[in-house]
Amino acid sequence: MARLAGIHLPLSALPQTPAPTDDAEPGFRGPGGVHDRLASWICDLTTLHDLTERLGRTGTLDEALQETLRAGATLAGARRGLLSLSPADGTGPDRLVGLGLDHAELGAIETVPRSSASYARLLDALPGSGEPLTEIAHHNIPHDEGLAPRHREVAARLGFAASYALPLTADGHGRIGAAVWLYDEPGRPDERQRHLLALYLRQATTHLVNRMELTRAHSAVQAVHEGLLPSRLPRLPGVRIAVRHHTRPGGGGDFYDALPLPDDALGFAVGSVTGSGPSAVAAMGRLRAGLRAYAVMEGEDPVAVLSDLELLLRVTEPSRLATALFGYAEPHTRKLIVASAGNPPPLVLGPARAEFAETSLSAPLGMLACWEAPSVEIDLDPGETVLLYTEGLLQRSGEPMDRAFARLQAAAAGAGPAVRDDPEALADHVLHTVLPGTLQPHGAPEDVVLLVVRF
Repeated sequence: MARLAGIHLPLSALPQTPAPTDDAEPGFRGPGGVHDRLASWICDLTTLHDLTERLGRTGTLDEALQETLRAGATLAGARRGLLSLSPADGTGPDRLVGLGLDHAELGAIETVPRSSASYARLLDALPGSGEPLTEIAHHNIPHDEGLAPRHREVAARLGFAASYALPLTADGHGRIGAAVWLYDEPGRPDERQRHLLALYLRQATTHLVNRMELTRAHSAVQAVHEGLLPSRLPRLPGVRIAVRHHTRPGGGGDFYDALPLPDDALGFAVGSVTGSGPSAVAAMGRLRAGLRAYAVMEGEDPVAVLSDLELLLRVTEPSRLATALFGYAEPHTRKLIVASAGNPPPLVLGPARAEFAETSLSAPLGMLACWEAPSVEIDLDPGETVLLYTEGLLQRSGEPMDRAFARLQAAAAGAGPAVRDDPEALADHVLHTVLPGTLQPHGAPEDVVLLVVRF
């Protein structure tokens, strides 16, 4: 038996084989048959070990699905395939990934009636509805009259003549999906290939379930996080607002807010709660809700707003710190009053300047016995813009703080007139200039919030 792979050798696909016969393993007969069988078993175990290790190194659900499909094709001797993830509990996530198939080809396969498509038949098979489907093999699709005409038509167009499908099942979760491997010529995997494939999928489905549960948890935290932030930004005469928010996968404590206040005023804030995960998200939600209440009652005095916020944090989260910047603006007069608690100063951008407002250096909320710092009043010229941001924007650049501040200032100053006139375009320009290629969520150590307010 030919070796599939060694520990340090690249894997190669098994050749497609016809139906097994009584003489499928002549090498196992005679004096050397036992040694040949042992050598084959060792080779198979080595292959499964190598493939399982590769699967264990995948970090996301999509990577795990692709690796499962690729390894299965190696074991089944196929060149192409598809995997449909569709958990039986209906809570998702649902995925359809292909190996050697582009989006158009996957779309063509989806047009095959579900009563004929192998993966759909496996997914639609319900427990207790007769004999459970453990595999579906079509050895010669062009001449299989039992298939739907559309099935044979798609197979002819995409150039596959045989298929082999298996369900993906896991203990405690039931059927979570199905995988189909496609062959260019009529045939099927032999008994040994099917056995190795079944052993591999037993381990792969356990890994997929773990990644699936992790994806569900991240999605739930993300949904709660987004629900605790403003669903839309206010629209007031004389002011336009844009925001960009990038959070780490587990959920972080950065927040922003903008709300209309009495007398056509505007209150806006950015800040961050220490920590990560659901507890930080919950603390952020409580802090932002308190900030909105204090802003409505005494928004014209940002120092009083942050003082009340500090008391709230001390009562509800005694072991947690937070930074915050709150601003009170009158758009018709372009008057802006700002107070900061450990948050970086706002950046004022106009035709003649790009400079940081000189807010007082103050401690974060929860650090001192009683927080208080003076507010700063900023007079804005027509057409000027204020950029508020959390410290993550500077920290994620990976540079020392002084250089990160200079980089942010240069990015804003380098924006063209058309970009400066559009808060949305300005927000994108600043982010992609300060953080080129570093906004991907995977492994990001800090949240990023950028709030752009143009008068």
